[in-house]
Amino acid sequence: MKKWKKILVSTAAVLGVATLATACGNKKSDSSGGSKTVVSMYMPGDKPKNYADMIKRANKEIQTKYPNIELSMKFIGWGEYNQKYNVMVTSGDPYDLAFTQNYVANAGKGVYADMTDLAKKYAKEAYDKVDPAYWKGVTVNGKIYGFPINANVFAINGITFNKYYLDKYNIDISKVDSYQSLEPAFAKFHKENPGVATFAIGQGYKVSPRAMEFPLGNGLPFAVDSSGKNKKVFNAYDTPEVKKDLETLHQYYLKGYIPKDAATSSTQYNLNENTWFSRQETQGPFDYGDTALINAAGGKKMITKPITDPYKSQAQAQVAIWAISKTSKHKKEAMQVLNMLNSDKKLLNNIVWGLEGQQWNFTDKAKGKIKTTKKYQPGYFIGGWMMGNNDLLYTQDTITQKQIDQRKENIKDAKESAALGFSPDTTKLKTEITNLSNVMSKYLDILNTGTADPEPTIKKMDAELKTAGYDKVQAELQKQYDEFLKNK
Repeated sequence: MKKWKKILVSTAAVLGVATLATACGNKKSDSSGGSKTVVSMYMPGDKPKNYADMIKRANKEIQTKYPNIELSMKFIGWGEYNQKYNVMVTSGDPYDLAFTQNYVANAGKGVYADMTDLAKKYAKEAYDKVDPAYWKGVTVNGKIYGFPINANVFAINGITFNKYYLDKYNIDISKVDSYQSLEPAFAKFHKENPGVATFAIGQGYKVSPRAMEFPLGNGLPFAVDSSGKNKKVFNAYDTPEVKKDLETLHQYYLKGYIPKDAATSSTQYNLNENTWFSRQETQGPFDYGDTALINAAGGKKMITKPITDPYKSQAQAQVAIWAISKTSKHKKEAMQVLNMLNSDKKLLNNIVWGLEGQQWNFTDKAKGKIKTTKKYQPGYFIGGWMMGNNDLLYTQDTITQKQIDQRKENIKDAKESAALGFSPDTTKLKTEITNLSNVMSKYLDILNTGTADPEPTIKKMDAELKTAGYDKVQAELQKQYDEFLKNK
């Protein structure tokens, strides 16, 4: 479940750069006098409170297949991960495994180990279990540089409502299917409770067009049509759809539905609290509707209404990717760890659900049905969306076989975006992209939160984009996209 803001965002104790450099892939003697290869695995988030027991069980399971490997997870707080990760990458740190950021750009720079053959040689069991759409999505210049987490290969963005307030004020959301259709619900709630955020958005929020992909990420304006009907690379902010959505949000902002400081705010509207009426969330088939959100909120009820179309997209294929440093001394062992995390049910579930006997127990082991305990709380497990093949996860006994069968059918039937597999080569465009990013940084938050009047703001932004090199980048992207579609 990937969200506008991560559910569990906090600042954990952060490792210094010197620590990063010395912690990667050491040799460790075991009690029998032998030697084990320590595979270091860097990831964003807080260290679980039950980490000692969790990693002990994990290594016991890993060593049933790979006796010489010992896994060591290294946690860096969400707020500092990107910065620390960039230091690791640019310094050539010989880490073994790391949760990637800016995957395509970094892969193009050659900082990751080439997994094209490694994955098939040392992790074939896991490789074969991954939806082919993922391998299309992580292929850069014909090669694979990261191992994707097989999870929500397609997703929708939707507006999630706090059921507590829906019930309290008897608010009808049956007709919600777009930003525009939110008006009646927003108006009623805001009148009843103006002190609570009607639409809880803030800095970093992006409007979601119904069927668009952003080949350079949604921090830049370049977009393509997911349906493939339009084969042009265009400025999303110049389309009637996005302009209409931004105008709608601007009206909501003026009416007080959106927090006044949204463009600069980093306020956390925690799922389990009543500080919000609605928010935007991303959901896929493994979320079983609102089940994943409700679990993350400790049982708090929510209802989500989709506002985008489901596609197996480039963006979804790159939600969670693990890479091996090009300078790692233990590429084989790192690949074998990925193999286990993406093929071994016992290993994965005792990380994602917490520990059997503590955070959960089987209700039907043969069917992989479990029931969580009171000890299943944030801080005692690691999100499945970033850890391993979600098809291996046990399901709560409240999830029916019908839901599971529907999930599988939905994945099978989901359409692939026309841009799935399109990873542009921006080597010749670095200066222009930097300049364009600087322009967009001035406008993204004020436009997407509804703070600014979109018509004059977009006109001003477009003029600055043109000066910064928009036309050159657009032409090169169009050339590459035409070639991509031709050879697809």
